[in-house]
Amino acid sequence: MRLVVGMAGSSGSIYGARFLRALAQMPGTSHLIVSPPAIRVFREEYQTKVTKAEDVLDFCLTKWGEIHSKHTFLIRPHADIGADIASGSNVWQGMVIVPSSMKTIASVRAGLAENLIERCADVSLKERRRLIFVPRETPYNRIHLQNMLALDEAGAIILPASPGFYQNPTSLEDLGDFIAGRIFNLLGVEHELFPKWTPKPGT
Repeated sequence: MRLVVGMAGSSGSIYGARFLRALAQMPGTSHLIVSPPAIRVFREEYQTKVTKAEDVLDFCLTKWGEIHSKHTFLIRPHADIGADIASGSNVWQGMVIVPSSMKTIASVRAGLAENLIERCADVSLKERRRLIFVPRETPYNRIHLQNMLALDEAGAIILPASPGFYQNPTSLEDLGDFIAGRIFNLLGVEHELFPKWTPKPGT
């Protein structure tokens, strides 16, 4: 599995954290881009002192019990729009922006590429690769909805951070894992982050 994973400056750090932790337990190599605003939000939501993408990744691999990563993460500078993955000549299976800010959604919708997350999203669209946005904003205004609709029409997938409850979650981590699992479903990757819906007899 080879992905590009972006974390943009939106509340909902738990969704990115739990996705990275689950991804770390799967073989593969992925590029990780964490924006400066995402680092700031992560620091505030987890009351931690992370200052760079490497710190964020290390936090995700150790907070809930240290795990040995089976996945190789290549940390990419957020501002490096001249990176190799800024070109469609380099191939990956899909891109996930989790969480995604509305600024990132608006920029990609407008065709802007002011940083590496936006550029890789633009490349994903033009190369017809799987592109998943996980926004956590609420409520949505008309501009948000129009931007998300335009991205859907361009081939992206909008996966709102709206976890289900049929799996009977007992912690915030369960809710984060539900969204991580839905991302993996869209990537065609099997997981055991939550049980598949199975109706009980007689219901």
